[in-house]
Amino acid sequence: MTRGIRDRGQAAVVLVVVASVVFVVSATALVVLGGRVVERTRAQTAADAAALASLDGGRPGAEMLAERHGAELVSWVRGPGDGEVTVEVRLGNARATARATNAP
Repeated sequence: MTRGIRDRGQAAVVLVVVASVVFVVSATALVVLGGRVVERTRAQTAADAAALASLDGGRPGAEMLAERHGAELVSWVRGPGDGEVTVEVRLGNARATARATNAP
C-alpha cells in the first residue's frame, strides 16, 4: 500500500518534462524559421535597391547598393527589354532576384 502512495504524481512530472521539451523544440524551430524569413527579406530588399540603382549607375551602382545592404552582387544583366536590368544578390544563405526598368 505504501508503494501506491510513493508513485503518486509521477505522471505529472513526466508530463511537465515532455511539455518542456516540446516547448523548447518549437521555440528553436520558430527562431530558425524567423531568421531565414528575415534573411530572405533583407536579400530581396538589397536586390530591389541594386536593380533600381543600376538604372542610372550601371553595374557599379548595383554593386555599391548591394554592399550597403550587406549583400553580394551575384549577377547583373542588361535586358531583357530596353532600359531594363536584372540583378541577383546573395545575403548569407539567401538569394534574391530583381528586375527594374526606366521605361514608361
